[in-house]
Amino acid sequence: MQTLISSLRDLFQQAIIQAYPQLEGQPFPVEVSQSTNDKFGHYQCNSAMKLAKLLQLKPRDIAEAVIQHMDRSTSAAHKFPMIGQLSIAGPGFINITLDLHFLSHYVHAMLISPTLGINKLETPKRLIIDFSSPNTAKEMHVGHLRSSIIGDCLARLFEFLGYDVLRLNHIGDWGTAFGMLIAYMKEQAPQVVSGEQSTDLTHLAAWYKAAKQRFDADSEFKKKSQLAVIDLQGGDKEALKIWKIICDISRNAYQAIYDLLNIRIIERGESFYNPMLADTVADLEGKGLVAISNGAKCIFLDGFQNREGDPLPLMVQKSDGGYNYDTTDMAAIRHRIDEEHADRIIYVTDAGQSQHFAMIFQAAEKAGYLDPSKVRVDHVPFGLVLGPDGKKFRTRSGETEKLIDLLQAAIDQAKNILNERNPEMPLNDRDSLAEALGISAVKYADLACHRTGDYVFSYERMLRFEGNTAAFLMYAYVRIIGIKRKVNANIEAILTNHDLKHSINIEHPSEIALGVHLAQVGEVLDLMADDLLPNHLTDYLYSLAEKFNAFFRDCRVEGTAQQNSRLLLCEVTARIMQQGLEILGLKIVQKM
Repeated sequence: MQTLISSLRDLFQQAIIQAYPQLEGQPFPVEVSQSTNDKFGHYQCNSAMKLAKLLQLKPRDIAEAVIQHMDRSTSAAHKFPMIGQLSIAGPGFINITLDLHFLSHYVHAMLISPTLGINKLETPKRLIIDFSSPNTAKEMHVGHLRSSIIGDCLARLFEFLGYDVLRLNHIGDWGTAFGMLIAYMKEQAPQVVSGEQSTDLTHLAAWYKAAKQRFDADSEFKKKSQLAVIDLQGGDKEALKIWKIICDISRNAYQAIYDLLNIRIIERGESFYNPMLADTVADLEGKGLVAISNGAKCIFLDGFQNREGDPLPLMVQKSDGGYNYDTTDMAAIRHRIDEEHADRIIYVTDAGQSQHFAMIFQAAEKAGYLDPSKVRVDHVPFGLVLGPDGKKFRTRSGETEKLIDLLQAAIDQAKNILNERNPEMPLNDRDSLAEALGISAVKYADLACHRTGDYVFSYERMLRFEGNTAAFLMYAYVRIIGIKRKVNANIEAILTNHDLKHSINIEHPSEIALGVHLAQVGEVLDLMADDLLPNHLTDYLYSLAEKFNAFFRDCRVEGTAQQNSRLLLCEVTARIMQQGLEILGLKIVQKM
């Protein structure tokens, strides 16, 4: 189904051309937006102000002419004309009120649509999303929270919209750090190296810290580490064996977190691209893009300077012949376009890497790997997670908070809240609900913030049952399920049984407010797919819950003449709420 806003734009474009035929074939602004206040209608067209300069006419005169030429006939897709009323406000704003018969028919069509009336791609496009990306041999910490949650949410959105999504975990699993750790483990953990003993990521991370200290202070150990890197890069069997042990331990620890967060992701770390690095550098050199600077091979790009105002290089090969982060990302974008045939690539990392990716995208375009007219690339930056003191979130001892500890604490606090609210709840129900509520609360609190801003992490705030929280939305969904259960509603029977068959009929002001909001879900998902801001969806779902609560307060369902119509309206709300929660990655529960 076409979204309401796109249908209105089509109608206004036709009316403008009918009123001013000289504009046909010319690009001109057709600005239609959702109304911010229901008393002024459901939508607003602001084109008259923009056309005034082009046509040399007063905006209000243009608005009047457009209204006179508006097509009010029934569309091919619907039984009723879309627009019920048009009025002019201020200098030339056109307020648009939808026809209630049209709205009722549109929302009913959403209910019987397998996609809730939301447009999906007929031919899937390939979308690659790079997110989470912890560094092997290090614990995942709160800094990985946002990339993992935002990346998964965006992946879920595009999967729902019909894209062929490849979820990639660009793990840091190659480079100098591994030579350091291999050399240390040979000395300090021979039983682990030989396979006689197993260990976990906590020990591995502690060894990494100790190895780094030795590397910085002990020249002999530093030499051993550098030789170990050469062995690893050269395919030495023992070095590769220890590297694999390190990767396996880290992978298992990360997977436990992904399982808890219900995140699917494919590991494709820096090591995957290692065989492609030399060829990528040679290709860049062959295209005349590489310049030597202090012995290193660099690409200098327009518009990038360091703090001193000197040209900032994208270094694709170090002076000692080694490769780095820049090289790997150049090889990765080349592979993702040439071999994976991506139509769109999304990188979800902290805002501190914005300049790096701007340089990678520009260099890839200069090298001919990236054609922006064929492949869209987006860096999705995000802000910091802060503690109550407004500084980077840390433990009381000053250490960076482990992600697994943060998630477990959320579950524990959710369990305490449930004990207080419902001490009679069976133990198994309480434990499963506490996990669903705790994890969903953490996710939602993150996604509900504007992605580019920082936010203060607060268990107390995110686990509230009031306000814009996961608990509030989960409770709203459960309430709708409860209404259907109480009435013993059989939705399929209402839709198909001849004696019960009923359509949605929207009349009451609270029904209208809910119906318009339901009909706008496709617009919200389109906007989110474009600017990649998950808070569009959280804001929409929060408003949906509030509008449903107002509808339930004002419009009795059970035992009324409108019972079947209102049950169907409840069902559309429940289905959209469920789909929205699933896109956000929140657990759907049937009881609370």
